[in-house]
This record gives sequence, C-alpha cells and structure tokens, in this order.
Amino acid sequence: MLSHRGKVRRGNEDACAADPAIGAFVVCDGMGGAAGGEVASHLAADTFLAQIAPPAPGSTSPSRAPARPQTRLNAAVQAANQAVYQQARQSPQLAGMGTTLVALLHAPTADNHSNSRASDPPTLWLVHVGDSRCYRRRRGYLEQLTNDHSLVEEQLRAGQITPEQAAQSPMRNLITRAVGSQPTVEADIAGHHPQPGDLYLLTSDGLTRELTDEDIAAILADVPSCATQSNLNATCKALVNAANAKGGNDNITVLLIALNPV
Repeated sequence: MLSHRGKVRRGNEDACAADPAIGAFVVCDGMGGAAGGEVASHLAADTFLAQIAPPAPGSTSPSRAPARPQTRLNAAVQAANQAVYQQARQSPQLAGMGTTLVALLHAPTADNHSNSRASDPPTLWLVHVGDSRCYRRRRGYLEQLTNDHSLVEEQLRAGQITPEQAAQSPMRNLITRAVGSQPTVEADIAGHHPQPGDLYLLTSDGLTRELTDEDIAAILADVPSCATQSNLNATCKALVNAANAKGGNDNITVLLIALNPV
C-alpha cells in the first residue's frame, strides 16, 4: 500500500491500514477544515482495524467481534463512525470532519479453500461508505465492485447526466454518505467468492479522478497471477506516479491485495 499527498495539496488527508494476519484492509479519504480530514481518516482506519480484530483467546465478550463477517464489518464501521463523530463534537476546530471508508475482510472458513463453489458461503467481504472504491482484476478483466455514494453517481444512475458529464461535473466532490458526519452511518456490505489469481485494489478518489479504468487496468496488467510483495509495491508506485503525471490534484492512496494460487 502507498499514500501520497499528490502535487497540489499541502497535506495528506488519506489513510490506509492493514492487518494481513486477520485478513483486514482499509483505505479512508478524510475531509474537514484545519487538520480535520487527516484526523478523521486515521482515526477511522485505526478504529476499524481494532474493532474488526477477533477477540483475544479466552475473551468473554462475544459482542466485540460477532461471528458473522457482515455483522463484524458493520460493527467496525459504526465504531469508526462514533470515534470520528465524538472527536468532532469534542474539538471545535475539528467540527464537521468526516471520511470515506472502503475495506476488505478475507475470512475463509476451514473447509472453504481455493476450489470454492458458487454454493459455498462468501469468504471475501467488502464494505464501503463514500466514494473510495474497490476494484477486482480477474483473468485480465477489471471490474469496479463498489458504487460511489455521491451526488454525481446518483445523477448517473437516474439517467440525468452522461458519464462524460459526470467526469467534468463541478459537483464530483459531493458525497452523500461519510463516516463521522452523523451519529450513525449506513454502510454497503457485500460478500464475494474470491478465486486464485484475483487482484483487489482499494483506492481513494485521488487515483480515479486522474486515471480512467482503462489506465488502471493497463498498470495492473503488469502484476503476475502469482504476485510477490515486490510486484505489488512496484505497482502501487506506478499507480501513484501515473495519477501525479495526470495532475495529482488530490491525495492518492492505493492498497493492493493479491490472492495467489496455492
């Protein structure tokens, strides 16, 4: 994973974090005056990871990490939302801060390995709030797995504007959901069936505002089906460099997860 402030912004309000041991990965894009955006994104990412972690051995508090992945994810998002919301209420200079959040939880069961069937329960869970995105590259095809919670996306779905108009809209920055802006937040949660060779990309909109899906796909094409840490690091740098080359008008954060064949 890699986060860069871009070529225009003076600070970086994005945050990314991961705990590969429990299969949890998260990207946040903060917003707010003063240092609000930076505080919101880091607080949300850290709280999400802490909440999603399974209870310690011998723990008697099952409510902290419920068994169902979608319940765990929602609880983690609500905990992050409360942390940001309460911090904003307690600190006047942080009033109005919030953040997007997109995260993956890879939670394979003991009897659900790489040869999964459609009837098997999902083992990869995706949650998001706002316009940070998740993409999946499978067998050379790039697919966006999230739908932006934004005014422009709602206009697109309603057929009020074209994709070309959406790309140039002055309202592209207006999101309709954010972590921390209200006492509670609705998160979209979906289960997926991963396959060996899948490559997942979590990213803030600093990447997707500068690069088309075709641009992203071309860069991800260089990642082999059995990726190494070096491959992923180099590809993160290539994505950030490409976004900066196109203007770098916002902070850019990318996180790659490769599911290598066993």
